[in-house]
Amino acid sequence: MCLPPHSPGGSPVGDLASPTPPREASAVASVSVVVPVHNSAPILARLVDRLEPVLRALGTPYELVLVNDGSRDDSWAAIGQLCRRHAWVRGIDLMRNYGQHNALLCGIRAARHATVVTIDDDLQHPPEEIPTLLAALEIGNDVVYGAPVAEQHGLLRDVASRVTKLALSQAMGAPIARQVSAFRVFRTPLRDAFAGYDGYYVSIDVLLTWGTTRFAAVPVHHAARADGVSSYTFRKLVAHAMNMMTGFSTFPLQIASLVGFGCTLFGGAVLAWVLGRWLIYGSVVPGFPFLASVIAIFSGAQLFALGIIGEYLARVHFRTMNRPPYAVRSISDPPASATGGSTA
Repeated sequence: MCLPPHSPGGSPVGDLASPTPPREASAVASVSVVVPVHNSAPILARLVDRLEPVLRALGTPYELVLVNDGSRDDSWAAIGQLCRRHAWVRGIDLMRNYGQHNALLCGIRAARHATVVTIDDDLQHPPEEIPTLLAALEIGNDVVYGAPVAEQHGLLRDVASRVTKLALSQAMGAPIARQVSAFRVFRTPLRDAFAGYDGYYVSIDVLLTWGTTRFAAVPVHHAARADGVSSYTFRKLVAHAMNMMTGFSTFPLQIASLVGFGCTLFGGAVLAWVLGRWLIYGSVVPGFPFLASVIAIFSGAQLFALGIIGEYLARVHFRTMNRPPYAVRSISDPPASATGGSTA
């Protein structure tokens, strides 16, 4: 359902100290901003107030798609209020919490415009930097990331983020993986490359590599979270890294093969040493500890390889279950009487 255009309206309301003024408009055709929402009811109105002048300054049709990812607070009610107030805001309510990338996939598939912008709901990604990313997109790139000048997380979260990016570099097979951020813009037709993907484990950045190799990153300032705490814990980030490696890459299997090959070489070396002692000294290596150590090494290598194979079998099992990446409970489109914005 395509809504008729409306006259721009509203004014920005600052939420942090002196937001940067909107930059010059870019030549992009039209923009859909997709935001996964999780327990962010107090921030959403401020996010919309920051986005509106930036998008209006582009001089092109635009929309905001807010995807409620199983929030336990009043986020969905807040999204409904924003949809009734602004003609350019749309809401999607998921049945449960599926995860950030699953919610993004839902919003990306619902986007109506030529360019998609993904941004977090916590205002760590300044909306005023969107024109910077769009400008980089217009010089021949298909995907542009807003790489943080400095991370705004704690020590454990930063370490987990680096581990995740290392895993992502293996899954993506692209050098840009080290600069990946949730703040990204890309051309909407790229979603056609993963239109048939229905797996439960989702990585938007890996899926984008299925459609292009033209990636870029520009440095942007990331702010501190405006309210609350992030739901991305150290454990969740490590689990996400494991899902990326086993769901989109054969790298762990290659590691298991190398470990097995190394243990074979070690076993051959031990055998040569035992035979050498027997030939030279006429006796073998005495003692139970030596034998137990060798058995433990080989047993550990076997269990390690079996564990990795088990992870892949689990992924195959989940795919055969046809577990969907998300399910939509309801959709909130703005009424015809809503004001401001442009959705043409």
